[in-house]
Amino acid sequence: MCGIVGYIGSRPATPILLSGLARLEYRGYDSAGIAVYDGEKIEICKAKGRLQNLRERLEGHPCEGTMGIGHTRWATHGEPSDINSHPHTDMKGEIAIIHNGIIENYLQLKEWLLEQGCRFVSETDTEVIVHLLNHYYEGDILKTIYKVLPLLRGSFALGILCKNEPDALYCTRKDSPLVVGATDHGSFMASDIPAILEYSRDVYLMDDLDVAVLRRDGIQFYNAFADPIEKEVMHIDWTIKTAEKGGYEHFMLKEIHEQPTALRDTLLPLINHQEGEAPSLREDMMPLGADEVRKIEHISILACGTASHAGLIGKAMIEKYARIPVDVDIGSEYRYRDPIVQPNTLFIVISQSGETADTIAALRDAQQKGATVLAITNVVGSTISREADKVIYTWAGPEIAVASTKAYISQLMVLYVLMLDFCLKRGKMDAAQVSGILGELLELPQKAQLILDQKDAVQKFAHQFFDREHAFYLGRGVDYSLAMEASLKLKEISYVHSEAYAAGELKHGTIALIEEGTLVVALATQDALFEKMLSNITEVKVRGAKVLALVNDGNHQIDNEVDYVWYLPPVSNMLAPILAIIPMQLLAYYISLEKGCDIDKPRNLAKSVTVE
Repeated sequence: MCGIVGYIGSRPATPILLSGLARLEYRGYDSAGIAVYDGEKIEICKAKGRLQNLRERLEGHPCEGTMGIGHTRWATHGEPSDINSHPHTDMKGEIAIIHNGIIENYLQLKEWLLEQGCRFVSETDTEVIVHLLNHYYEGDILKTIYKVLPLLRGSFALGILCKNEPDALYCTRKDSPLVVGATDHGSFMASDIPAILEYSRDVYLMDDLDVAVLRRDGIQFYNAFADPIEKEVMHIDWTIKTAEKGGYEHFMLKEIHEQPTALRDTLLPLINHQEGEAPSLREDMMPLGADEVRKIEHISILACGTASHAGLIGKAMIEKYARIPVDVDIGSEYRYRDPIVQPNTLFIVISQSGETADTIAALRDAQQKGATVLAITNVVGSTISREADKVIYTWAGPEIAVASTKAYISQLMVLYVLMLDFCLKRGKMDAAQVSGILGELLELPQKAQLILDQKDAVQKFAHQFFDREHAFYLGRGVDYSLAMEASLKLKEISYVHSEAYAAGELKHGTIALIEEGTLVVALATQDALFEKMLSNITEVKVRGAKVLALVNDGNHQIDNEVDYVWYLPPVSNMLAPILAIIPMQLLAYYISLEKGCDIDKPRNLAKSVTVE
């Protein structure tokens, strides 16, 4: 969940490191630091808090040199502080490292190192690594790395700087993302592509236990056995401007407004669509053949956070229309209950980054039990995309804000397309029915834009209710799954205590929380459940709740039953969840804006959860 960056070349390192760290701020952090070799010694500067604190400290403590490493830390072991910030060094200050991940056996290693006479200055698990490197160093840091790696249990992406080897930087990884790139003026490493995209759109993806030696004139790769290897370069199609705000006040608002494009870009590669012709699925883009689909007896969806909420919508649609039983498991819980993998089970893992640690662990556990795994991810070349048996991409583009918006809505689009493919291959829909629904999906970007055009009404509502300490979201069926995502959006960026409840559970205890002035958001997009939702709305209204309802276009019988009502553009009940999340995202955004919160980088959160 940390951000790491490194550079060796002909240019001053400090500006490059700071620029790279700024590109990684979205990952979440509570301190930052850099280490630069100045030709004589390793200079270190680090500071608790935002990157600006580090910049200010560097004004009085410049680090000069053309090779260095930088880090933004999200605290795990040890509180956020200057001392616990990275980089960390050995006792002599001759080796410096940065680390993303968790060393699970650090206590045993620390006890042994203390017996060897090492003195620790931080509370971090990372510090054991640099002391181990120093302990085993005999003049060749590459050989030393291969001695230390087998001693480490857990996850890591490491950047290593050694004073005695001033012509190279070293990096390696296990279960944490790491990319490297080379230009005509030097070589780079980083935990994510945006950090180096300003300098190169050609990158190399590090595999587990690969080691890269970065030099001013190129990069040498070694595998887990220390054998030299060649790696394939990956060209990045998007540019650094894609990962900038583009005039919007926040990345989150920009990404909400990019959702019509994300929906279109995700759908179009999956279908045949010519002007004047009925759309159809592209068989060559479907991840499973007809025989494979017909053999499916059960589907397990594995995901975390927002992706798991997309999975719940997918479960409802696949079960209802394709008639395949589906379970949705939280990735962080799945493997700890020793799950039973039935024959002919398809596992679908969903992850925006493709680097979610818990989801990767669940994927590997399922594969070890003999399952076929299909990945849905937004990042080509990510760990999940490479390790899954099959993959289908969302084409949302880079998502910088911690709170996911366009990645979530793109995941829904893919799940709907998969559902249609399953229905067609299992005989639950004919080609004409599938074509009709694809036609509706093609209309969603325009309808999403209609919702965005009404954002002023959402902002006005937020201005009235931003000071509420509690908010409750109610829904039935897929609206309950939608309520869970809507509630998460509000709580993660505004810090308002927010809960989602199945409306039918009100009488089972939840209604005790309703009091005069309580904000209740009622999601009622499913006609078959509308009357029951209306009864639930009445129950909270008579107890003093202020109710905002989100309903389908033309459903005006609710007008006199609630305090506020928002209408979706005309859309079928099946596809309503894709559009309905947009006003909920806007509501969370504008309430957070009114409260003055750090919307793109909410406290304690990180974009990619790469540690368990």
